[in-house]
Order: sequence, then C-alpha cells, then structure tokens
Amino acid sequence: MRPVRPEFVPDATATREEMESLQRDVAAAATWTDEFAFDPAAVSRSEGEQLTEWIDGPDDAPASPSAEVPLVAGVDQAFLDERAVSVVVVRRGETVVERAHAVTELEIPYIPGLLAFREGGSILAAFAALDCHPDLVVFDGSGRIHYRQAGLATHIGVTLDVPSVGVAKGLLCGTPASDVDGRPEGWRTEILADDDIENAAAGTPIGHAFQSRQYDSRPVVNPIYVSPGHRVSVGTATDLVESLCAGYKLPEPTRLADAYADEVKSEYADGADGSTD
Repeated sequence: MRPVRPEFVPDATATREEMESLQRDVAAAATWTDEFAFDPAAVSRSEGEQLTEWIDGPDDAPASPSAEVPLVAGVDQAFLDERAVSVVVVRRGETVVERAHAVTELEIPYIPGLLAFREGGSILAAFAALDCHPDLVVFDGSGRIHYRQAGLATHIGVTLDVPSVGVAKGLLCGTPASDVDGRPEGWRTEILADDDIENAAAGTPIGHAFQSRQYDSRPVVNPIYVSPGHRVSVGTATDLVESLCAGYKLPEPTRLADAYADEVKSEYADGADGSTD
C-alpha cells in the first residue's frame, strides 16, 4: 500500500516553517465527512457474520448478506535507540489477516504537533510492506485534534487516501465541552476548537473525549481523545472507536499493534534481520 498523494509524504529534513505549511495543505485536502463503503457497525462483527443490517441502496431494498466485514488496521510505534519501529496490524472481525512492520532511523526529536515528520516515514514504510488494503486505519495519535488540524492520523490518512481515525491518550489542544474527570464508561464530550487551532471557528467540534473504560475496583481511568483523520466524521470516528474497544481502554486494532511493536522491538534488540510478516 503506497501513497496516493505523494506530495504530502512528510519530509523530516524540511524546516519547521515548511512542515507547518505542508500540514495546512494536508488539512485543506482532508475530508471530515463519512466517505467509506462499509457499515460502521460491521467493524466489531466476526468475519463469518452476515451483515444483514447493511443495505447499499434505498431503505426498502433487500439486505445484502454478501457484504464483507471491513478490514481494520491498527498502527503503533515503538522505539529502539535512535530508530522507530512502526507496525500495522490488520484484522477482519476478530481474525488478524496480516501484519507488517518497518524500522527506520529517527531524523528529528519529538516536537509537539510535528509527530508525522518524526514517525511518518517509518509508518509509510510499514504500509508499503502490506499486501492488503485496509478499509479503515486507527492510529495511535491525533487526527483533527491538532494545532493545524493535521495530526498523524490526518497526515498519513490523506497521504494514503484511506479512512482514518486518531486515538490519543492525552489532549494536544482544543477545549472539552464538559469536565472529563471521573466519568462513567461510555461517556463522551466534544472537544471544541479554540484559539490554538488554525482555520476552525471557535466552538467547532473536532473530536471527543471518550471514557472507553472504567473500573469500580481501580483508580479512575482517564478518557481517550478521538478525532477523525480523513474520510470520517467526528461522531462516526468515536462510534467506531467505541465499537472497537472490546472491553479495553484502547481500541483493539491499536492494542494489538502496540503488542506487535514490542514484539518487533524485542526481535531487533536480539539482532533479528527485520523481515516483514
């Protein structure tokens, strides 16, 4: 799977001004409406289930049991010395159908708001090693919740022209519509654009704080921050993530990717040659 929009491939050698300018172009090219061909409810179904609710046509048309459960990819990174370990894990329902990874040298340090330029090259190399074409990609990182509305999930989603969602563990920018502390499982509130975010009117919803998990017997679990990357709307992005969490705080695609990234990192630390799965 290779870039559809190669002009947006992040260049770690660019100046900061050039990076930020490219992000503005990425945001202008992004689509934050639902533009995909699968039933959002299907992402949590098993591969063998018939998608009887998905009707590709008028409301009174017959159901289409031949519709497939979509391929959902999770993307995550680990780090080894001055190298990035990027992985993609693709599932159809509960079945992992493909895994791929890449290990590349890190060219710049972590700079808030410029994550795609630090890790994007490695992520795109992992996608290049992938044979299948995911219907949806879930990133460990922000999408539209970003200073220039072009976080990692948006930047790579637009570059690959694939429906994408960003899931971050912390809030980079924007203002929650309600206090997020100690909320019950399943609760969500909008993240609203504020003065830190370019080209978005104040109060524009750009994502959600979503309380994906909470435990009666444990300390309070913080929410995750969900935002559309590309070709997914704000509300649908959070609906998709809620369907994919499967009883855990993080959505299953990125949870599996996190585990695979650790596996690959361990192999490289032990001297593995780095072939893809």
